[in-house]
Amino acid sequence: MLYLYSQGAFPMADEFNRLDWYMPRERTIIPLDNYNIPRSLRQFLKKSKFNFSFDSDQMGVIKECAAREETWISDELIKAYYNLYKLGHIHSVEIFEQDKMVGGLYGVTVNGAFFGESMFSRVSQASKAALAILLKYLESSGFLLLDVQFPTDHLGMFGAVTIPFKEYKKILSEALKISTTFGVNRE
Repeated sequence: MLYLYSQGAFPMADEFNRLDWYMPRERTIIPLDNYNIPRSLRQFLKKSKFNFSFDSDQMGVIKECAAREETWISDELIKAYYNLYKLGHIHSVEIFEQDKMVGGLYGVTVNGAFFGESMFSRVSQASKAALAILLKYLESSGFLLLDVQFPTDHLGMFGAVTIPFKEYKKILSEALKISTTFGVNRE
């Protein structure tokens, strides 16, 4: 799996739970040197009672992300992510409100690349808060790439851009040369 990620591929299961790897002609990233935290979210976070953690429940976040009527996160993929978790390559941001996890996101890391896989929100703004925290963390930790795969309006607010795969591969190649790690339980 790590080899395929390092080549620019990412996994998804189809509606029949068949796992496949994708390498689209364009890729969406959030530039870590030019992202945006929406003003309304910054104001919300100053007043909110959200708490957050890193890597306190990676598998719980994955299961929450998969708990939808339609999902690309199959049981087989969850098992594969568990193996990556044991190797130290699955990381998450958890958002808590009154000690209950209400949002979060997870991804796979390989050196200076963070491959964002999915996020969930049980209350308004929770997944956005997780992404804002992740962006600041990745920037301050020396990561070069935040791959978010496909464009969405949600990601667009944070400065996501879609680039040709050839340009993506150049950034990925540079990110893979960076020796950085995702810290555990940093708050």
